[in-house]
Amino acid sequence: MRVIQKFFVTSLFMWAIPIAILYAFNNNMLPGATNLSPYSVTLVSGFLAVISVNVVIAFYIYLAMREPADKHEPDPKFLAEAKASINQSTGDAQKSSQPLKKEQ
Repeated sequence: MRVIQKFFVTSLFMWAIPIAILYAFNNNMLPGATNLSPYSVTLVSGFLAVISVNVVIAFYIYLAMREPADKHEPDPKFLAEAKASINQSTGDAQKSSQPLKKEQ
């Protein structure tokens, strides 16, 4: 459940932060933005919005890498079925190779 919560919060930031940056630049809420031409304001605000999304993605990756690996345990039923499937396929391979040896 915690992973879903982290994903939801990060997705929200990936949407909200770029919009806030664009809004702040286009409405002259930042002190340095009033001295720029409209073309420069658009260029700088777009660049910062893209950079902010990449920063949020990098932060999400950092959080994912810090997740403890031993906390996640596979389903025991799935493991049993997988082991049985592997044992069955190796048994079938040995049976199918025996007639070839007899013919040679």
